Amino acid sequence: MKFAAAGMATGIGLSVPQVFAASGPTTSLTADEALAKLKAGNEKYLSAPQVCAAELTSQRAQVAKGQAPWATIVSCADSRVPPELLFGGVGVGELFVARNAGNMADTATMGTIEYGSGVLGVPLIVVLGHERCGAVAAACEVVQKKTKFPASIGPMVQAIVPAAEAVASKPGDFVDNAIHESAVRTARKIATESPIIAELVKKGKVKVVAGRYDLEDGRVEFFA
Repeated sequence: MKFAAAGMATGIGLSVPQVFAASGPTTSLTADEALAKLKAGNEKYLSAPQVCAAELTSQRAQVAKGQAPWATIVSCADSRVPPELLFGGVGVGELFVARNAGNMADTATMGTIEYGSGVLGVPLIVVLGHERCGAVAAACEVVQKKTKFPASIGPMVQAIVPAAEAVASKPGDFVDNAIHESAVRTARKIATESPIIAELVKKGKVKVVAGRYDLEDGRVEFFA
C-alpha cells in the first residue's frame, strides 16, 4: 500500500492526515440506498440461497485495481456469521468488513471504519451482533459470576461488560438483551467518538446503524 502525506480526501473537510491513497471512484449509493440493498440481499439469502453464488472471476478482474465499497460491516468473528453470504452473496469489492469476537470498535477496527468512510467514501456503517454470541455470553458471565478469563480474552470480554451490566436487571433473555445493547452502544461510539465519522454523520454523508443476525432463521434485524 502506498502512503500519502496529503490531506484527507476532498469533500470531507477534515484536517486529518490521509494515510492511504484511495484508488478509483467511490460509490454513488447513499446510506439509505446501501441499507436497502443489504435488506434486499438478506431477503435473497433467506428465500433463494441458491442464487447467491457470485461470479468471482469476473468480479475479481473488475475490482483488482480499485474498490468502491458501499457498506462497512463490523461483525463478529464467529464462523457462522459471514457478512458477504448473509447479505445475499455480495461480491468482492462491495463490502468493507471488520471482524472480531463481539463486534467491538477497538482501535484497529475504528481505524478501519474511518478509512472506509473517510477515504473510500463508504456511506453506511453497520454494527452486526448475532444470536448466541460467545463473547457477549462471556461478558454476561463476568457480571453474574465474576468469572475471569485468561490472557487477551479478559480485556476483550471486559469491553462488553458495561453493556451486559446495563441490561442485567431487564426482563427477557440476558445474553440476547446484552447482544442488542452492545451493538447499539458500539454504533453510538463509532458515530460520536470518531472525529472523522462524527463529522461525516453531521454532514449527512454517513449513517451508522446496529443490527442482529439470527442464527436459526438467517434474518438480520436492523435497529434504529
